[in-house]
Amino acid sequence: MTQSPGLTAIVPTFNEESNISDCLASLGFADEILVVDSFSTDRTVELARAHPKVRVLQHTYEGNGPQCNWAMEQAAREWILIVDADERVPEELASEIRGLLRSGPSAKLYRLRRTNVFLGKPIRGSGWGRDRLVRLVRRGAARYPERRVHADIEAPGEAPLLSAPLVHYTVRSFDHYLEKVDRYARWGAEDLFREGRRSGFFPIAFRPFWRFWRSFVLEAGFRDGVRGLVICGLQAYGVFLKWARLWEMNRSRRGRREGAS
Repeated sequence: MTQSPGLTAIVPTFNEESNISDCLASLGFADEILVVDSFSTDRTVELARAHPKVRVLQHTYEGNGPQCNWAMEQAAREWILIVDADERVPEELASEIRGLLRSGPSAKLYRLRRTNVFLGKPIRGSGWGRDRLVRLVRRGAARYPERRVHADIEAPGEAPLLSAPLVHYTVRSFDHYLEKVDRYARWGAEDLFREGRRSGFFPIAFRPFWRFWRSFVLEAGFRDGVRGLVICGLQAYGVFLKWARLWEMNRSRRGRREGAS
């Protein structure tokens, strides 16, 4: 009988005391659980260490992509499953992954469906209903792009899709989501700035409008009623903040150049 290859589940964390215990409880099927913490100031590390199979490492956060790449290099098993602290692996998905590893995976990368729950209800539209993310990876087969936000693995080849979904609880509270929108807008602007992108009147004025129209109308955000309206409005607001911050960065750089000349 062929022995199943081992699985390391990786959970990046920062101040996730409200999520970490439930997340780790859903990962009990893994051979190793590696919590990579960015020096949390709450009880995240204490709660994580209380779970069996958990190994806690702390590493300075430089963005989602760099953090996950560093974490994957620390994994002790052949296969890696990346899960955020606000995500859960239901038993159906755990069983599917166990069966796949026992039978011998035919690919090096696998995509997971993701059900996004917003304020207690799964979201069907706004682009949230069709998440397909590479999260199950043979060690060394792929890396994340070196970006702070939206740094998802782009499959270089075949990446079959598993049937059972990962469940993502996106929002603890409205204030929590607004803080996340602001943080992601800042990081997104920093990524664009490093890439040499520029901003001005038209990106700031029209990109948020396009994002709302695309999400609410073309991606059927209206199907989720008030929740869909709120999600699409906040996404558009995040786009506005990102391009406004980039404009500020461009302006500051011009001022420094003019001051040096």
